[in-house]
Amino acid sequence: MRAQLLTEPKRRLVAAEIPVPQPGPQQLLIAVRACAVCRTDLHVVDGELPGPKLPLVLGHEIVGTVVAKGAEVDRVALDDRVGVPWLGWTCGVCEYCRSGRENLCERARFTGYQIDGGYAELTVADHRYCFAIDPQYDDIAAAPLMCAGLIGYRTLRMAGDAQLVGIYGFGAAAHIVAQVIRHQGRRFFAFTRPGDQQAQAFARELGAEWAGDSTMVPPEPLDAALIFAPLGALVPAALAATKKGGTVVCGGIHMSDIPSFPYRLLWEERSVCSVANLTRRDAEEFLKLAPQAGVRTETHVFSLERANDALESLRKGRLHGAAVLVP
Repeated sequence: MRAQLLTEPKRRLVAAEIPVPQPGPQQLLIAVRACAVCRTDLHVVDGELPGPKLPLVLGHEIVGTVVAKGAEVDRVALDDRVGVPWLGWTCGVCEYCRSGRENLCERARFTGYQIDGGYAELTVADHRYCFAIDPQYDDIAAAPLMCAGLIGYRTLRMAGDAQLVGIYGFGAAAHIVAQVIRHQGRRFFAFTRPGDQQAQAFARELGAEWAGDSTMVPPEPLDAALIFAPLGALVPAALAATKKGGTVVCGGIHMSDIPSFPYRLLWEERSVCSVANLTRRDAEEFLKLAPQAGVRTETHVFSLERANDALESLRKGRLHGAAVLVP
């Protein structure tokens, strides 16, 4: 089958013909119909996330059709359409799994990192970590929901009942969570790269009451800030824009170092927290909520052979929405 392989960090992906994977007892063999491109893929390619499986098939925002299944699979049928997210397996026995925090599992394995993912014609996935997709979404539209949507949703949950939310970095995750915020009757401001008028206009189209660059002071203090851009300097900036008792939530898996900042920015019971991965409960809740909220994804389609172009477009900030690979 055709695949795009990462053979070594800091190198371009290589087109290859690799054997069709065989599903284990609890796995599905999935014909990939679409796989969105995530900034985490860039972090893996750039060597910022240590110890990936090599050679590796990237991709953890997969939508596809079940073409074969293992002997122990009883909850999914052949020809079912499923989505495959970043969290690919957990042990079920560590203290985190037993306390409902499987996203922090000591031995968790991740799709497109330790498990081959969706930059290929076929992939295998544990059926317990695959999810049904609402039929109102076609394959391309559904793919970004599997990480940009899920992580955005978990990040918003960490902000509690904040009514005025600042979103720093208006990319794939932000454009989805913005729609959830509006559906829930909340308000949001958008912060973009300096000079990115297109992203600011896109944010306003999605309901932003104000949009400006990340160096600017918003017209009102925020109840909470969600940071999706991997820039540590945004943490003190977001704290400075947040009310007493507010929360700054870092939604990425990797971020550059946070610079030192005066304690007064944290004082008055402001807090900073991170989001790690997701749980199956997050997926079930969000994939039910998305069609109710009328969430629509902005997508830019690339053929599988153009995976390197898609990654570079993401790196350079050329995309407003999500890149999606189609085999």
